[in-house]
Amino acid sequence: MLLAPAAAGAQTAALAFERAQQLEQDAPTASPQTVEALRKIARTYEAIAYKHPVSGYSDNALWQAAGLFEKVYEQSKLDRDRDAATKDLTWLQREYPHSPFAKQVAAKIAALTAAPATTTAPAASAPSAPPPPAIPPRPPVSPGTSLTIKDVSLSTLPRGDRLTIELSGEAPFTGERVSNPDRVFFDFPNASTAASVAAKVRQMHSPLIKAIRVGEPSKGVTRVVLELASEPRYSTFPLYDPFRLIVDVESTAALSTGPSTDTSPAPRTPSPNPSASTVPAVAEVTPSSALPPPAPPATTQKGGYSLSRQLGLRVSRVVIDAGHGGHDPGAQSNGVTEAELVLDVALRLEKLLSQMPGVEVILTRRTNEFIPLEERTAIANRENADLFLSIHANAHRQAAIRGIESYVLNFAMNDEAEAVAARENATSGQTMGTLPAIVKAISLNNKLTESRELASQLQTALIRRLRSQSTGVKDLGVKQAPFVVLIGAQMPSVLTEIAFLTNRPESALLKQAAYRQQIAQALKDGVVRYQESLKKVTTVAVRERDPRQ
Repeated sequence: MLLAPAAAGAQTAALAFERAQQLEQDAPTASPQTVEALRKIARTYEAIAYKHPVSGYSDNALWQAAGLFEKVYEQSKLDRDRDAATKDLTWLQREYPHSPFAKQVAAKIAALTAAPATTTAPAASAPSAPPPPAIPPRPPVSPGTSLTIKDVSLSTLPRGDRLTIELSGEAPFTGERVSNPDRVFFDFPNASTAASVAAKVRQMHSPLIKAIRVGEPSKGVTRVVLELASEPRYSTFPLYDPFRLIVDVESTAALSTGPSTDTSPAPRTPSPNPSASTVPAVAEVTPSSALPPPAPPATTQKGGYSLSRQLGLRVSRVVIDAGHGGHDPGAQSNGVTEAELVLDVALRLEKLLSQMPGVEVILTRRTNEFIPLEERTAIANRENADLFLSIHANAHRQAAIRGIESYVLNFAMNDEAEAVAARENATSGQTMGTLPAIVKAISLNNKLTESRELASQLQTALIRRLRSQSTGVKDLGVKQAPFVVLIGAQMPSVLTEIAFLTNRPESALLKQAAYRQQIAQALKDGVVRYQESLKKVTTVAVRERDPRQ
């Protein structure tokens, strides 16, 4: 039986933490490369928390990353470095509330936000602060800690069900899948369950989960068993504050029927005697023959597998670009300014995406400032982004024109696309001498296939959600045009035009905060659907029991 990631990944997390510490110690302390080097090391620390969220090193890694970003900010005076430090501190406090560093987060954030900020570049002679001292990792939860399963709930996913097991504290666990019949079980050492919770789960079922039971196969061990139907795949991951184990059970075919329970919420009263089980024991499990193979990614619209899908790549870092800004307000009509509108949507989208486990969000701007078009792409490339999304609003000579359209980088195929590109590229700093290089860059765009897939998901999500708010929303489709802001992007990139400001009904909707939130939610839906199509991931390793054991 394999241990959960908290134990199985401990050695890997420790090695990764040691490597990051070595990089930090070897980093230059007085050279023009100092700031960028420290940023990269901070990202290395963050990767530990992404890949090993339940290890004893994750909170240390986030603390180190925040400290490095803070030192970078002291030199760069750039908002994005201060924001990166604040984000890591907030992440640490939210996901690891029992960490010894959590108590220091509030003071750290207060000090960062109190510091004056500017978006100008630092002086070349700015001194470099020494790297923070190495911090020993926090040990894992003591195996002797007594825990209680406080609640179990079942909810619907787009292709299956999610079981949430809430415990009184952070808990080690083991998981295994067995057959005849097909089921998954999880063992929690030194844990007990209230009788009311055990009774509640017996009433839970869904198309993929035939039954759920809670029992005590051995003294001091609580087991949660899911009897499965239709051979679904499953994955698990932890959440914190309070500690919960999430079990997602999903089918490759969309389900029309959600989970059902015929009970109202049960009281969360722990068993009066944790050492004595008040629920029936679970029958002994039997061995199985093989674990179902991982599900392949979805094919592209043309029915094939792009290189990204062949290599099993995934999405973890998204750069959001709010168009225009500063002395370039963009389109202005009917009391709405494009630069202000798209920045508001971008900030809302950032908040939504940041709530997704394992996803990091970077904005090219978060204030009313001017960023050159070429610099926006450069930011995405420097940050090693997995996706680049540029948000804009449209305009047209005819006020009756309305709708939503999304663009990928290529040569324009019609007059309308040419006009949109001409307007959005008006502030480009390129000269005629760069035309051959631009044509070559567009011709050699090797991210076109995945960019089209992303654009299609975004366009579909926008139309689906916004039509529920206004039946007049028109789907203008996915198009192509030579947008400077997309040239040179080393990742799938899309420019989306979320509405026409020149259309009075659409501009009236755009003045409403609730409608802007719906736009942001739709964009988030599109990113999620693209992410799901790109790679199906099982986040916790389990194996079958060998029948010879």
